[in-house]
Amino acid sequence: MKDIIIAIDGYSSCGKSTFAKAIAEKLGYTFIDTGAMYRAVTLYAMRHNLISGEGSVNREALTAALPLISIRLLRNAQGGGNNVFLNGEDVTEEIRLAGVSDNVSRVSELAPVREHLVAQQRAMGQSKAVVMDGRDIGTVVFPNAELKIFMTASPEIRAQRRYRELVEKGVKTSLQEVENNIRQRDAIDENRAVSPLRKADNAALLDNSNMSVAEQMEWALKLVTSTQS
Repeated sequence: MKDIIIAIDGYSSCGKSTFAKAIAEKLGYTFIDTGAMYRAVTLYAMRHNLISGEGSVNREALTAALPLISIRLLRNAQGGGNNVFLNGEDVTEEIRLAGVSDNVSRVSELAPVREHLVAQQRAMGQSKAVVMDGRDIGTVVFPNAELKIFMTASPEIRAQRRYRELVEKGVKTSLQEVENNIRQRDAIDENRAVSPLRKADNAALLDNSNMSVAEQMEWALKLVTSTQS
């Protein structure tokens, strides 16, 4: 079986990272969560007061700071995913908090940020045998990926999933607040000028609104097998 690049794109809170991580574990591939990279840049911007209380990003200052932002993804042997390090600090948990979620789409729509991170992502996938998830992997980062999957689910179901995750982590929020955030992120992702979220023409569509994790894996592994042969 040949090694391939598996590009997984889709909407926020569709379970892309969990799905991609499970496939990578099954195949012995490297899992790369590109969304975590954008979240790390967002956290840096928040910590350095580059995002106003109204959500406006200081584009010039953040662009100038990009060479100072070091992001490393190290495999977590226990969980099978990535631990995310921002300038040497493990921020794996902090980048998933609501404040970062509220601002990440505004940061990720900036062309200098996307160009900076896309270059790193392409370098990570040069040797193939990777599963990479994000918003523009199959359309921009790896348009020639051997297998592309686009994930979606209804906003209501995505909000319920995300709300449960936050509650389990002890984060105080409401289901309506989470759903509003998801719909806002969808609008920004779909309409940004640089690398908008869209399904690649040759991507397989996975609507997992009513699918179990096991059903999703069975569906995906059939695609992988047919692609590798």
